[in-house]
Amino acid sequence: MNWEAWFTLAVLVLVFTSLVKNLGPPDMVLLGGTVLVALVGVITPEQAFSGFVNPGVLTVAALFVVAAAVRETGALDTIGHWFLGGAKTERGVMARMAGTVTILSAFLNNTPIVAMMIPVIGGWCKKHEISPSRLLIPLSYMAILGGTCTLIGTSTNLVVSGMMTEAAERNPELSEHLQPIGMFELTMLGLPYALVGCAYLFLIGPRLLPNRKDLIERLGESFREYLVEMQVEEGCRLAGQGVEEAGLRHLPGLFLIEIVRNGEIIAPVGPREIIKAGDVLTFTGAVNTIVDLERIPGLVPVADEAYENRVAARRSRMLCEAVISPTSPLVGQSIRDANFRAMYNAAVVAVHRGGHRLTGRIGDIVLRNGDTLLLQTGANFARAHRNNPDFILVTGVEDSRPPRTERALLSVGLLGLFIVLISTGVLPTHLAAFLVGGLMIISRCVSPAVARQSLDWQTLVTIGAAFGLGRALDESGAAGVIAGFIVDHAGILGPVAVLALIYILTSMFTETVTNNAAAALMLPFAIATAAQPGFDVSPRPFAIAIAFAASASFVTPIGYQTNLMVYGPGGYRFSDFIKLGLPLNIILFAMATLLIPVFWPF
Repeated sequence: MNWEAWFTLAVLVLVFTSLVKNLGPPDMVLLGGTVLVALVGVITPEQAFSGFVNPGVLTVAALFVVAAAVRETGALDTIGHWFLGGAKTERGVMARMAGTVTILSAFLNNTPIVAMMIPVIGGWCKKHEISPSRLLIPLSYMAILGGTCTLIGTSTNLVVSGMMTEAAERNPELSEHLQPIGMFELTMLGLPYALVGCAYLFLIGPRLLPNRKDLIERLGESFREYLVEMQVEEGCRLAGQGVEEAGLRHLPGLFLIEIVRNGEIIAPVGPREIIKAGDVLTFTGAVNTIVDLERIPGLVPVADEAYENRVAARRSRMLCEAVISPTSPLVGQSIRDANFRAMYNAAVVAVHRGGHRLTGRIGDIVLRNGDTLLLQTGANFARAHRNNPDFILVTGVEDSRPPRTERALLSVGLLGLFIVLISTGVLPTHLAAFLVGGLMIISRCVSPAVARQSLDWQTLVTIGAAFGLGRALDESGAAGVIAGFIVDHAGILGPVAVLALIYILTSMFTETVTNNAAAALMLPFAIATAAQPGFDVSPRPFAIAIAFAASASFVTPIGYQTNLMVYGPGGYRFSDFIKLGLPLNIILFAMATLLIPVFWPF
């Protein structure tokens, strides 16, 4: 090997060591490695940063905006709460996740789906006194499995497709085998992956999943029960429906205490009780379910006159939680007499007191030291009152902006347009993604500000930098030397053995570093292996194996972002992922080794 190859391999080892030992953020580590190989002249500056304009990376960026628009319009929330239906058991919830989360994640980024589902499942677990540790790993795994089914299901597939296009330009003789991945090309293996994976989680998972009973108590602390009154206005979709028909019987973590109609109290409330315009519904529920109620058009809190009920105006306001201090002037006053608007430019939406369920009218509640208030405030309330002695603690409530429900169908329609455009090949994938992302903004399914915030810059920089390092492996000759070693030792057993080795190596890397980085760094080796003299096989099966191996990350919580997202809320230990994920990885590896050569011949 020449010095460039040795230097590039040394940088690669340094990068992997830094990532495994968590010595720095993945994007900065990979970017630093790419800059190093560019500084010594292994690649040109243009080659180092070409990954940032690669079609795969651009598509990932645009899809962040598309996913944000679908979330902002409330379409994801509606689907998320609907999917639980009348589920009464763990297996019932798991079956509904298999039919909903898996399908959604085939067409949307996994991260917002899992983020939206965690509080929904948490609320259901609290209501049914079941530990979230029984359901949150399956949630993450099903999202991952669904992402393997289509080109846009996960950013890893787009990264591999983009690198194949780039490699075809540098190696015209391989261009026939390195065409971009089709929208549903991966479905041939992704669908069996998802079916087998979901069956494994449904049949074997319950025996291997932990049952952390202490989490049920922790849920009780984190899901504070608020008392809130909501009035049904004229035109509200709930008017004329029965309580159960309106979906108010099965909202996780929510209980309808009574209905006040024309001064009369209806309690207890039967499932067939018809809701009428003008009714005041009194609920107790967790903060996330209060947010869900506030998002229903025409259902408005009645606790405080300062509450802004115009949907357009509410988008400039947010919900905050504030704990009353012992020295607060609010102590000893009723909410009705507290004059909150004049003092704090905020409106009281709901009240929580210790572990007790409050009763009676919210406006009549006399506030005490330690009460937690759910407030509708201006955007700067939390910052302005962080050090106010009237409150012990002030925090914002995430995702409390009212959704743009009037554009929910439009956002789903535009997502469908995107799928049609790339399935038919009318437009290149990245151009179709930018077109639909732009239409989402123009049609106000998502605001420009939220669209900008939705871009995950760490992911984009990680992918772009990994492209540069992958280019250095190719240009320096290091990829070719390693590929020759693989062929010399595994090639004698045939291309299937080489494919199996590439799958295993990619799987090991993706469990220790990021899935996108693993795919971007392994692909140059795979393409160089296929082109070795005397081996002469198509590189496409190896590229497909890398796409699946990099996505199918089940053994550690750090290998895939959704695993990390459920790690804390599920109260998991590192070993929980190994116990459940390792057998699943082995099963899927066997499937890939057998089926990839069938669907993508050598």
